[in-house]
Amino acid sequence: MNENKSTEIKISSTAENILSQITSNTKLGDLRKIAKDIKKDHELAMELWSTGEFLPRLLAILIMDKKLLSPEVLNELDQDMQTHTFDERNNLMDWLMANQLTKDKKTLVLMGSWQQSPSALQRRAFWYYQGRLRWTGQTSPDNTADLLAVMEAAITQEEPEVQWAMNFTAGWIGVYDEKNRARCIELGEKTGLYKDEVVSKGCTPNYLPEFITIEVNKRHNN
Repeated sequence: MNENKSTEIKISSTAENILSQITSNTKLGDLRKIAKDIKKDHELAMELWSTGEFLPRLLAILIMDKKLLSPEVLNELDQDMQTHTFDERNNLMDWLMANQLTKDKKTLVLMGSWQQSPSALQRRAFWYYQGRLRWTGQTSPDNTADLLAVMEAAITQEEPEVQWAMNFTAGWIGVYDEKNRARCIELGEKTGLYKDEVVSKGCTPNYLPEFITIEVNKRHNN
């Protein structure tokens, strides 16, 4: 899906019609409604993806056929995401992870191999998924000690997009895993990541000591 491949894809009238419905005011909920009507259509997804535009690519992810997301295809999607701004490419990978990669055993296994991927976006997906596993509040996987050791050794050297996902994972480990809570708080104190971040009213800070304390208190008060 590099530039040359994209130019080979002719946009169908169906794709043109869908693209005409997407404007700068289109919300994620609107994309989900469109996707619900389309259901699964991988060929159409690739047409929408070939536009190189952010919102059509979000919609494309929703209607992809997860069984066709081979390692080669995912690497190409990853490369295509690099053409977007920092926030957009992170959003695209997170959207892909949540709506496709977590829905199939093969892609789950593949994502589990991305911890050491040369792609920062793939490493982000690995860590963000580990955080989501804890976020549910269910029994945590048995790799918590290994993950914490990696975070303690490497989080300050990671790319910003991966750093955030690692921090996210440490935060939810600290919230739900009482025996590792102090260790996660200490990680935040040592790194100082997000300590000076200003967040909107009602939002939980990403700074681990504050994040963990606030989220634990929420659960105790409920």
